[in-house]
Amino acid sequence: MPSESSAALTVIVLAAGAGTRMKSRIPKILHEIGGLPMIGHALAAARGVLDRHPSAGRLAAVVRHERELVAAKIAELDPAAVIVDQDEIPGTGRAVQAALEALGEITGTVLVTYGDVPLLSAESLQDLVSVHERDGNAVTVLTTVLDDAGSYGRILRDADGSVLGIREFRDASAEERQIREINSGIYAFDAAALASALDQVTAENVQGEMYLTDVLGLARQAGGRVAAVVTDDRWAVEGANDRVQLAALGAELNRRILEGWMRAGVSIVDPSSTWIDVQVRLAEDVTLLPGSQLHGSTTVERDAVVGPDCTLTDVQIGEAAKVVRTHGSGAIISARASVGPFSYLRPGTVLGEDGKIGAFYETKNVRIGARSKLSHLGYAGDAEIGTDTNIGCGNITANYDGEKKHRTIIGSGVRTGSNTVFVAPVEVGDGAYSGAGAVIRKFVPPGALALTIAAQRNAEGWVLGHRPGSVSAGLAQSALDQDLNEQSIEAPAEEGKQS
Repeated sequence: MPSESSAALTVIVLAAGAGTRMKSRIPKILHEIGGLPMIGHALAAARGVLDRHPSAGRLAAVVRHERELVAAKIAELDPAAVIVDQDEIPGTGRAVQAALEALGEITGTVLVTYGDVPLLSAESLQDLVSVHERDGNAVTVLTTVLDDAGSYGRILRDADGSVLGIREFRDASAEERQIREINSGIYAFDAAALASALDQVTAENVQGEMYLTDVLGLARQAGGRVAAVVTDDRWAVEGANDRVQLAALGAELNRRILEGWMRAGVSIVDPSSTWIDVQVRLAEDVTLLPGSQLHGSTTVERDAVVGPDCTLTDVQIGEAAKVVRTHGSGAIISARASVGPFSYLRPGTVLGEDGKIGAFYETKNVRIGARSKLSHLGYAGDAEIGTDTNIGCGNITANYDGEKKHRTIIGSGVRTGSNTVFVAPVEVGDGAYSGAGAVIRKFVPPGALALTIAAQRNAEGWVLGHRPGSVSAGLAQSALDQDLNEQSIEAPAEEGKQS
């Protein structure tokens, strides 16, 4: 915390709006892009600018709509943030005033931003604060210039370039509507000037709201300088009021993430079909093939290849591993291991170095040792598999007895035949084998061969007797008739040899 004599930076994030145009039960600022809710991006930027400031103060978030949901998410994302409740008086001016009242006496700079501008970076906020403090402004507003300014509030400037005020679109004259510089709603204020002006702001207007924009005119009347910092990145100040805007912001964020990773040494074959969350971490010389989606805290080490068509969440991928057409979450894939195609890795899967999980395999809560292979068509859950073991086609661990889950332990150097079923809890010793179709219900000693043998019994004529008129019966009858004909031809020849 700053000393009492230093001028601190305080950040207020406005997060009280309902966002009705989202048409959702989820509060607007909790809708996600890039793996984080919009409020998460806003808090990260706010915390980032505080971390850069030599005299950082507190971060406050003002909430109202769906208060409990929003406050809980803010506390999860930034436990140090001060949660402030806006009362029944509407408007951004009242929201900021409520934050000042909750924070108590503050000095220095107050930065106000929003919970629904997810592409606003800490660097852009730092630029705003730096100019504001360098020039000793009462208010500094972040603006941008648009080819089509739409219904945004217009920035009115004096001859010397200082900001006269902000004209809302509905109140603007035809001439003012031609102005292309727009208000982002993001401000740096002198704390004393802000508090003084807010005491004079009323809700006596058509909307019945306390407007934060009124502070600019009041600060100027009091002799303070009002200025603007223009950003050439329009996306930085773009908010999401509906799902169309949210999708556009998400696509732009993803484009920036992909570009950043490509410049850092990652090969992305088809950026148009690749999506990466902001918390994902990739090493140099990683290759992402088309259709790759990396979410959450996924990490990929050097020379690994992911894709095509993988969706991975919170998955750790080791050096030179290969993952193809796989859906996975909460799994660890070690160096040089291979997974897929068409594998499903559930949480708790750990695949050792040089190991393999092959086609059409599902795994859950299983540790697979180095160089062991689960090649195709099976399920391994609640199990531990040693090193250098080969699990045959169609093997499954029957881990659920209808009430509880049980573990299967398979040793190292084990070879299991096709369609082996391990009925947990059960253990197979090192170097053991199982025959095809074995049902393993009890301990298999090291080096033993486990077999489940039942004599084959053929009930001849069963289909003809029980499924008359069926395709199977017709084909069976034809085959039997052909056998009889062949036997009748062979019989005279045998008799001739005997004579």
